Amino acid sequence: MRIGMTIPFMEPGWNRASMKTWALEIDRGSWSSLALGERITFVNPEFMTSLAACAAWTERVELISTISVLTMHNPVLMAKQFATIDVISNGRLTVGIGTGGRKEDYESIGADWANHRMAKLEENANIMRRVWKGDPSVLPKAKRIVEPLPVQANGPKILTGAIGPKSIAAAARYADGLSGFSMLPSINDIRNSFEQFTAAWQAQGRTGKPRLIASFWYGIDTKGKEQMVKHLERYMNFMPKDISSQLIPHAGFNGSINDLKDFLQEIKKLGADDVILAPTSTDIEEIKRIARVIF
Repeated sequence: MRIGMTIPFMEPGWNRASMKTWALEIDRGSWSSLALGERITFVNPEFMTSLAACAAWTERVELISTISVLTMHNPVLMAKQFATIDVISNGRLTVGIGTGGRKEDYESIGADWANHRMAKLEENANIMRRVWKGDPSVLPKAKRIVEPLPVQANGPKILTGAIGPKSIAAAARYADGLSGFSMLPSINDIRNSFEQFTAAWQAQGRTGKPRLIASFWYGIDTKGKEQMVKHLERYMNFMPKDISSQLIPHAGFNGSINDLKDFLQEIKKLGADDVILAPTSTDIEEIKRIARVIF
């Protein structure tokens, strides 16, 4: 099982030096992937620009978007942007996509909240794949295809951030795997998401094995619990206060680094291909300490 690390861009105060330091630390270590996600009306640096910078700074690590809110954007432009990042990274990009859950993000960039649908996500994913394959029929009035073409043949793999039986069943038609996120987290939650996606994959008559990824927030020891609560109070600002106040005390993993190692071993037994850790602190020394124990 591979273990990746998210750059905690959802914390405030980033600059070029700190962004590059995190990217290089993940790249030079034993981490298998570098992940980052998208929000608009928040403190994080812009998603695509940040992903491209990480692609340029790193040499080895897989780059995973967790997730891109594809239904909020033009899929042809997104395909061109992702293809460019694939070129910059020399074929190290994997694209995680979803519908997102923040109406304010859609509205802030003039996107239509009516596109917040699994059917639209599937449509946009298929358009991106056609662009990556150099299909001229995507834009029949254009004089040529949309380039650059990705380094990876037919484009990067696409993972879904779908949650729940209906969205997972729909995503199994087109996605190459599951980029799951467990808020609590729990072994049962992760097991259920893996089983649901695998069953949906098989129901679609697809062969081989889907890629199964689990991800969760974490905080190490007592201080880590405090920083995780602080992070989540900021991050969940889009939720009604009564809901977030009930969720935050129970969200994320809290314990020692050895407890985290044991939890990762339990996830491995479920057949996970990857776990992507989501830190709630910008303290880079913390991920160095974690790496020394879990690898």
